[in-house]
Amino acid sequence: MNDNPKSPAETHIETIMGQLEPGSDRYRVLDVARRFKSSWVQLGEELLRVNQGSLYQHWGYASFEEYCQKEIRIRKPTAQKLTQAYRFISREEPQLLAEQSPLQSVPDYRSIDLLRQAREEHSFSDEDYAALRQTVIDQERSHPTAVKCFKSLAPEPAPDGKERHRLCKQALSAARRLTDTLEQLEDIPPGHRDVLIDIVAWLDRATAEAEKANDSD
Repeated sequence: MNDNPKSPAETHIETIMGQLEPGSDRYRVLDVARRFKSSWVQLGEELLRVNQGSLYQHWGYASFEEYCQKEIRIRKPTAQKLTQAYRFISREEPQLLAEQSPLQSVPDYRSIDLLRQAREEHSFSDEDYAALRQTVIDQERSHPTAVKCFKSLAPEPAPDGKERHRLCKQALSAARRLTDTLEQLEDIPPGHRDVLIDIVAWLDRATAEAEKANDSD
């Protein structure tokens, strides 16, 4: 009795492999995809090559996404993370891809993608990026732990339109009160007064722009 029955995806992939010449580009990618869980680095590399060279077109697919979904049986977000994670790790952490480095020591591709997001999309500070890198690579913590670390370090998202309008109004009101109070002080340096006037003017414009943006939504 087989204790590890094949998944539908594995059966699908092996059916296609049986119709191809072993060693061909298409066969090799499928073979790597079949061993996906233990070899994401290889699959990321192969998929990147397939996408960059538009090899999927030679195999009868209109797009890279269609090829991944129908032949490799992985969804578009997964394919994107695999290729982006491979590109990132090959550029930022090439030592992990060295032949002497056992494949199982490479972190989860989803955790590598978190490092990529921290560097390329969320503008982590050097200190926060180093902390996330330590969790993912140096300590080899699990992906759920990496997610918690990422969320704890990620910069706060910019406020949406309504929230920005509220914050601008609140800041403008506070700045005007401060201006009125400072006007009662005869010895305030002129330069300080000018700076505050500029701040009030900027907040006035920002409040009006935020209100206009909300009205157009």
